[in-house]
Amino acid sequence: MEKRWNILPFDETRAADLQQSLKISKTLCGILTQRGINTFHEAKNFFRPHLSMLHSPWMMKDMDKAVHRIIKAFSQQEKILVFGDYDVDGTSAVAAMYSFIKSIYDQKRIEFYIPHRYREGYGVSKAGIDFAAENEFSLVISLDCGIKSVELISYAASREIDFIVCDHHLPGETLPPAVAILNPKQYDCKYPYKDLCGCGVGFKLMTALTEELNLPPDKLYRYLDLVAVAIAADIVPITGENRVFAYFGLQKINEEPLPGIKALIALSGTKLPLTITNVVFVIAPRVNAAGRMDDAKKAVQLFIEDDPVKAMEFAEMLHNDNSERKEADKSITEEALDIMLQDASLADKRSTVVYNENWHKGVVGIVASRLIETHYRPTVVLTRSNDLATGSARSVTGFNLYEAIYECREYLLAYGGHFAAAGLSMLPQNVDAFRQRFEAVVAATIPDHLRTPEITIDSVLDFALVKEPFFNIICQMEPFGPENMRPTFISRKVKDTGFSKIVKEQHIRFVLKQGETVLTGIGFNMADKFDLLKDGAEVDVIYSIDENEWNGTKSLQLKVIDIALSIENKGI
Repeated sequence: MEKRWNILPFDETRAADLQQSLKISKTLCGILTQRGINTFHEAKNFFRPHLSMLHSPWMMKDMDKAVHRIIKAFSQQEKILVFGDYDVDGTSAVAAMYSFIKSIYDQKRIEFYIPHRYREGYGVSKAGIDFAAENEFSLVISLDCGIKSVELISYAASREIDFIVCDHHLPGETLPPAVAILNPKQYDCKYPYKDLCGCGVGFKLMTALTEELNLPPDKLYRYLDLVAVAIAADIVPITGENRVFAYFGLQKINEEPLPGIKALIALSGTKLPLTITNVVFVIAPRVNAAGRMDDAKKAVQLFIEDDPVKAMEFAEMLHNDNSERKEADKSITEEALDIMLQDASLADKRSTVVYNENWHKGVVGIVASRLIETHYRPTVVLTRSNDLATGSARSVTGFNLYEAIYECREYLLAYGGHFAAAGLSMLPQNVDAFRQRFEAVVAATIPDHLRTPEITIDSVLDFALVKEPFFNIICQMEPFGPENMRPTFISRKVKDTGFSKIVKEQHIRFVLKQGETVLTGIGFNMADKFDLLKDGAEVDVIYSIDENEWNGTKSLQLKVIDIALSIENKGI
């Protein structure tokens, strides 16, 4: 699949000023300015984060109300239920809050609840409220959900149950009647950092309780690895407080993780130290698989288990769920691609809508993302559940998927989501009408340039600058993630040395030369571009810099992302 290349600009003057104070490569200074780091002080905080950089939790609207309500529950020996969503953010938030309160309160008067993905659906559920009422819980702390549960929290109040909502999703016009709502995205909340995940919001409540009760810091910081897992899995920006949480959470994951996280790492076979990318691809899928394939409750049980032997048992359950998830994902993706291949009319479409009533509901969102890797266009994958056609939608970068689905609402029974992803359900007889309407909306609104995936390039770089000191500074920019991605470079007029070769029929092992500098690299699934290297042709190459270890020796290598003949310039 061809891709657009986009080299990000940077302010030359600011980069030069920053270079004067930091005494590092101007190229790296330019990348720092692209990421909002313009002064020595900002760079120091970026490269050397510290926990004192975290904002006071008392700045968040309703924090005092939340803390006082929990302390009242403690004093009156009320039963407290910690309630959370079934994804990684929700289960890690519940595990952290439950374990924290359990460590300072009567263990018999604290419990947790995770709604079943298929029986109860997303967020606060009536079944969960009924469970609380029937078991005499008078306070529910909801995490990563609740901000739009107006009717359900009203129902809870009618059953004499108070709610404290800890959420990070955008509020609606009407807020639920909770005793306290902690959400920095509330329009009148003055909390300075708006991009916390659900577990991060919960951690701020734990921080305030720690301060109010004069507890030792270790009571709080022992859960930083859970916050890092949630940040990685929920794909929130790795900026501000999230960067601090991720930085110190990764330290804990690599040095003293909770037994459950340690067990997941062991089962995956991944070597320490882990990066945020490892967390995204090693820990997060196994935790998410519990809710996708079975019951997410065991993800919380994994996180809260102190016994390493029992933690390994839970980890093996999640590991097996993930294996089942991968099999379902692979087979359904193949079936969906076959459907698209057999229907010639789909070739010229601007969107994809596929439906099979036998597909597993838990993986349709993943399958939608997989289809976009092959057919780059807004995609909806539907299956049958409870006599409805229900499923998930995923967008291409830059296209507002939620607005497109909103325009098709006459055919839908329910829908929700955001710019890049959504869920929806409809009567099976409306699938064809929805498909036609969705295609019409996408075709009328998607700009041509969004139909081709884009590679964002941070800077032009000469091979001669790819050296250990340069790479070491890049490493200090970790943890990487949204709004702080691993730097990507382009080098122009590069030639093959004659030693590049195809390996395992799919990949290219590069040996490239620019001027007098020769660098090796690996390009995964790029074998179809090998002919570009023939006859000494000059190519432009896009890559990130990585470290390769072979027989105990470490060396720098390029992780090649794309190549093109230099004369083509790829529109840049």
